[in-house]
Amino acid sequence: MLKLQKNTLFLLGTFMAIIISSCEGMFNEEEEKEPLARVGDTFLYKEDIASLVRDDMTAEDSTIFVNNYINNWASKQLLLSKSKINLPEEKLAEFDRLVSDYRADLYTRAYIEALVNQSQDTAVTKGQLQEFYEREKENFKLNEKLVQLRFVGMSEQFLDRDGVESRIKSWDDSDRRYLDSIAVQFKKIHFNDSIWVSASRVIEEIPPLTQANEDSHLKKSQFFELQDSLEVYLGWVTNVLEVNETAPFDYVEPDIRQLILNRRRLNYVKQLETEILDEAIKKNEFEVYDKEN
Repeated sequence: MLKLQKNTLFLLGTFMAIIISSCEGMFNEEEEKEPLARVGDTFLYKEDIASLVRDDMTAEDSTIFVNNYINNWASKQLLLSKSKINLPEEKLAEFDRLVSDYRADLYTRAYIEALVNQSQDTAVTKGQLQEFYEREKENFKLNEKLVQLRFVGMSEQFLDRDGVESRIKSWDDSDRRYLDSIAVQFKKIHFNDSIWVSASRVIEEIPPLTQANEDSHLKKSQFFELQDSLEVYLGWVTNVLEVNETAPFDYVEPDIRQLILNRRRLNYVKQLETEILDEAIKKNEFEVYDKEN
């Protein structure tokens, strides 16, 4: 019996020593925190802003940054304490609810995004894109003019302007190859007349072309020659689509891809929320009480 008591005392003493040692470690760790400032009972510690001070800062810059941070922190803390004293209780309760909702939103959004990124299928076939386009075509109306064109910008002193004009207009394989071969002599070039470009983008590229004169020059099957104080622009417009016409598939294809992915994401999130609720109900982790009882 005496031996058992001794063993018990020994174990108890060892356990108390471990607790005291742990507490000393905790107290030491608390003491190691270096305070930079205090407002009331709230402290700002050095470790709170250590990660914000960049390695490339000079000593002077670092000091200025820390001082500014401390002053901003103090101002916020003082305003916060004043607001808690002076704002009505119902307003404080409303803000607490908003903060709680915002915190929950941050956590759930981050969690859902992680699940979506892991699970969502991001592959979209050409057939799916075209099927979506045909089904939703009425929703793809243009809000600005689109054009297909080819053009070059050249110095006013360029010698063979007539030759370039002729080739821009006729545009057979030999014309294309020739203009490609002398492309380094041009200030600007755009030979891919199979892609659709917004009129506003063309105006950005060709300074003498403006919103005031675009209707005169950006017409289907029309050649234009425009000049400013620096350059001459020669171009041929192959096709035009006006505002409220249906946007071509190639032009809206990137938007359609994003729409499909967004819808997949929404469907996935809805399914995820349903599955989470169902699982919680099965495990008796969630129930709705009858309000009438």
